[in-house]
Amino acid sequence: MAALRCVIATPLKLILPLFSALLEGLSPSVLANDHGNKSEWLELFNGRDLDQWTAKITGQPLGQDRYQTFSVSDGLLKVRYHNYDAFDGQFGHLFYAQPFGHYELLIEYRFVGAQLSGGPAWAERNSGVMLHAQEPSTMTLDQDFPNSIEAQFLGGLSDNKPRPTGSVCSPGTEIMLDDALATAHCTYSSSATYDGEQWVQMRIVVNGHDEITHSIGGTTVMRYHSPQLSMGALGPGNKTPLMLDRGYIALQSESHPVDFRRVALRPITP
Repeated sequence: MAALRCVIATPLKLILPLFSALLEGLSPSVLANDHGNKSEWLELFNGRDLDQWTAKITGQPLGQDRYQTFSVSDGLLKVRYHNYDAFDGQFGHLFYAQPFGHYELLIEYRFVGAQLSGGPAWAERNSGVMLHAQEPSTMTLDQDFPNSIEAQFLGGLSDNKPRPTGSVCSPGTEIMLDDALATAHCTYSSSATYDGEQWVQMRIVVNGHDEITHSIGGTTVMRYHSPQLSMGALGPGNKTPLMLDRGYIALQSESHPVDFRRVALRPITP
């Protein structure tokens, strides 16, 4: 009983850091099983096929995936390059059928194998999910990336150098970090580095035009707000920023093979 009184008397501010440290020490594969009530989630990937998903590959019309970059087998959504001779700048995005504004997104991914020959050096063990993306039918034939916010996936290179995942990039867009406009195209998160072919779970909470957070293994690693189209994306003569409060979700192909075993969304109230 004395021990119990001791625990109760311990200030909450001392217990919470210990609990957070315990969670951070768990492997992503353990945390990946903590999905909560599945009935609350809309499974965007059904585990069988690419129903409700549409590919847009640089240099190809919307809906055409000449080399079968995106496919489903063994219950996994796979990004592969078996039919490519070389990458040749053929960046791909797989768009879900409808836009969303306020939601929590849960993605479980892993990097596998080796990067395709000719892929850019920065794209090794590099992929991501695009948030608030432009409507895919508005992309030009040779457009590399949709105007969007990218929640970036990065895998470690097994070189004992930090390479955090859950970072944020902004193709054709701008975001606010605290009270300042982000000046870099990509801003690194505070996550750990994940080497090898281990599964990693990312949760992203999107609140329209307000705050967006990325969490890895239960720990928030990135926080930003006020996404908007950049002046360059708006075109000449437009001087009023266009605030982004909703858009499409798209998975990337950037020359390194990736597996996805879960892509699920839970709407949240604005």
